Amino acid sequence: MQKKDSGTIYVVGTPIGNLGDITLRALDTLKSVDVVVAEDTRRTLKLLNYYEIKKPLVSYHKHNEKKRSVELIEMLKSGKDIAVVSDAGMPGISDPGRELIKKAWEEGIDIEVVPGVSAVTAALSITGFESTPFVFCGFPPARAKERKRFFKELAGEKLTTVLFESPARFRKTLKDILEHLGNRRIVVARELTKIHEEIFRGTVEEAIARWQGDVKGEITIIVEGKSDAEKAKGSEESAFSDMRRDLEELIDSGLSTRDAAKEISRRYCISRSAAYKEALKIIGEKQ
Repeated sequence: MQKKDSGTIYVVGTPIGNLGDITLRALDTLKSVDVVVAEDTRRTLKLLNYYEIKKPLVSYHKHNEKKRSVELIEMLKSGKDIAVVSDAGMPGISDPGRELIKKAWEEGIDIEVVPGVSAVTAALSITGFESTPFVFCGFPPARAKERKRFFKELAGEKLTTVLFESPARFRKTLKDILEHLGNRRIVVARELTKIHEEIFRGTVEEAIARWQGDVKGEITIIVEGKSDAEKAKGSEESAFSDMRRDLEELIDSGLSTRDAAKEISRRYCISRSAAYKEALKIIGEKQ
């Protein structure tokens, strides 16, 4: 329930490039609120000026979001309506906004979403990849340790995956994808909806060959999910690993090679001879 006399916080989607990609409802909302909370006030001012909207702007970014959230909640409690926008797309999705929205929920402040363009769904729509379901991972970590763990975990992902990346780390990310996920098909959507929009579709190796020099702009990378053959191979490898682990445990427990093979044959529906042969390999490795 909304607290009495409190204002409303509107989460407003803005264009990711082309200023024409904004809804009529978003424009009406920006015109009606008391304050517009923006990630970068300079960028948002360009949008407001383009549509001749004059509203007070308050900066809200990762360096001040905790302190500013408290101030904005007090503003909402005093009855003012606030529109929250990011530099592009929807706030709170790889952009500031989450902390303020979380506090608004906790304080019982009314929240309304005014949806708009998203680089995630815009890029996915032109891939031709299976995208139901998909995984969105945002920006890979910049630090080496966290980055290595991120891509090692991503290697096991079977679904189509969406990443954001900065121009500075774009080529490194392509190489990390190749190392950990293999030479999958990808789509690189650079500067979506802008004058220099560029869409690439091919393999990771082809993308690495395509971009040898500096890259500019905002980049979305979509990595195709594992093929049916890759999934089947992964399942087979996993089943074999489980079988071998169980076989080794039986041998270590003191069971004879023959009896261990017999039990594994029953559990995994494989021939006794194949299980016995694998048991001999395990014993040989232990010697």
